[in-house]
Parts: sequence; structure tokens; C-alpha cells
Amino acid sequence: MKFLQSAKALVQAVGLVFGLRGGTEEPAYRPIATLGEVQIRRYAPRLAASVSIEGDEIAARSAGFRRLAGYIFGANTTSLSLSMTAPVAQAPVTIAMTAPVAQAQAAGGAWVISFYMPSGYTLATLPRPFDPQVHLHEVAETTEAVYRFSGRPRAAAVVCARAILARQIAGSAWVAAGEPVAQFYNPPWTLPWLRRNEISVVVTPKP
Repeated sequence: MKFLQSAKALVQAVGLVFGLRGGTEEPAYRPIATLGEVQIRRYAPRLAASVSIEGDEIAARSAGFRRLAGYIFGANTTSLSLSMTAPVAQAPVTIAMTAPVAQAQAAGGAWVISFYMPSGYTLATLPRPFDPQVHLHEVAETTEAVYRFSGRPRAAAVVCARAILARQIAGSAWVAAGEPVAQFYNPPWTLPWLRRNEISVVVTPKP
């Protein structure tokens, strides 16, 4: 038993070194169809914390992540905090980080950066953020077309992934019903070929 526990701890430690986090909660969904490299998923309702950031895509992503991380790590009315990876101080009561971190462009050249909240919370039970720019809200049940890709999430890679997603949807039984959203699942030190990135867009059946 001790050997198995030690082996599990070693595997988890190696995963952290390479940026692979095990046990991180993600938004719940079920796959319902495939379009070549694209998966059609039905996502359950979920909660999100979002902030709107203006500026360069990469810089906005970084700035938004920091502001939302501040909320997640305790800048809220109940001081709930979480350690994503050591060494981050962990308060007695924690709120779990969830993957993915989502990013979508907003009107006026801004970007909406979002964290999806852990299951088990409601808008009433989530702590209120101290940052007035952090907005807590419900995300309705959605059907989404999702294209997964690896590599560093540079702006050019995201543009390429969006184009692939659009091509796969074109001519299918689905039509896009919103703006594409880029989603990033790994910490910055993850090796490029081990990264999980996704482009998704809400879709509806063609009439």
C-alpha cells in the first residue's frame, strides 16, 4: 500500500513538473457528435467569474488571469483560497480552481477572461469578489463545437484553430450561434506538445 501511495505521489509530482494537473475539475459535458476533428458537446449549466480587459490578446489574457486568480486565491468576502500548485498558501477553507481558463474577445477591442467555478456552489453561496471588475454569473446549458489543439497558445495559433473550427462546421448540420472562445488548460511551464488548448463556439442545428 505504501509503495502504491509513493508511486502515485511520484506520478503526480512528475505531472506537475511537466504541467499536467490531475484531478482538476472541468465543466461537465457529454459528447453528442463529431465533425472530423471537431467534437459537438452538450455542456451542463455552470457558474463563471469573468473580467473584461482591453489591449493585446496575450497581455489581456495574462492580466485577466491575475485579476481572477486574486479572487480565487482569497480576495473575496469570505477569504476562501486555494493552492493551485505548491508553494501557494492555503487557507483552512478552500475553493477549488477549475479548468479551463476561457477567453473571448469583447466589443471595442477588449477581452472577456473567465474562470469556471467549482460545482457545488450557487451564485448565492459563492463569495463576493473585492475587485468590482470581477463579475460572477451563470452560464446556461449550451451545445458547443470544440476543436482541440496543442502548442503554445500564441495569437497566431488561436487564429489558425478558429479557421479550422469554422471549416469543420461549414457544410455540416450545425451553425455557429456566437463568437469563438479560446480555452487553455495548462500552466505556463507546460511543454508545448503536452498542452491542451481548445476553440469552442455555441452551435445550433440547421433549420
